[in-house]
Amino acid sequence: TVFHYIPTSPDNVLQQTALVDEALKVQRDAIVFTPVDVKAMVPAAQKINAADVPLVNVSDRLTGGSAVAFIGTDDYGIALETARTLLKAMGGKGNVVVLEGPDTIPTAAGRLRGFKDALKEFPDVKVVLSKNAMYARPAAFDLLKAMLKLSPPPQIDGVIAANDAMAFGVIEAFKEAKKKPPLIVGINASKEAVELIKSGEMLASGDYNGPVEGCLGAEIAIRTLRKQAVPKEVMAKTAVVDKTNHEAYEIPAERRPCPTLESMAAK
Repeated sequence: TVFHYIPTSPDNVLQQTALVDEALKVQRDAIVFTPVDVKAMVPAAQKINAADVPLVNVSDRLTGGSAVAFIGTDDYGIALETARTLLKAMGGKGNVVVLEGPDTIPTAAGRLRGFKDALKEFPDVKVVLSKNAMYARPAAFDLLKAMLKLSPPPQIDGVIAANDAMAFGVIEAFKEAKKKPPLIVGINASKEAVELIKSGEMLASGDYNGPVEGCLGAEIAIRTLRKQAVPKEVMAKTAVVDKTNHEAYEIPAERRPCPTLESMAAK
């Protein structure tokens, strides 16, 4: 039986801490845990450890406490390949805008590093702006809207967004300005992104595979309770989604089969 504890308030740290206390009070057997803050949630993780409840750390790696396993995605690798997809499509030249995520979030740091390393491979590509747009659609919209109002507006041939939400904001800004959008890539391979890739409004999106992380986290929790061996770390396999392979991503996440630990190791 699975019980979900999902923070919904603006102060996610306080709420997630309270949710951990609630789960421990009713003596759940194992906890699959994605911290809302990798540092601030360490005391909560230590409470789970002290209660001798297996903790499986998913998505963002805690900076303290003890976990039976960590399941994550290679943010650097997926960002590198997603950026390369755009820069190759641009013919290795032109102007790009890079939309970063908040530097307090581990995924954002890895993705920005991947973008920068991809850009080093294409010396004829110029970065006209690289800025944190908060992983948020409205912030990306406002940023691009302001750029397009400059006189004259800068030439933008491509946009590398660290998540899909920011890519959507870029598309909306160009539509409002009644200008042809550049080539745009994001990360998440969300349902909306897949639709925009099909329609040609987005070039590609890196698959940050949250459902796979959840599947593997649950499997490791179950194996731990059964006293079976589990790996200490699993990095979920990723891909860049574009017009050549988007069909598999049109299947709703809840209908996709869960991979097994063995299948991930075999690839």
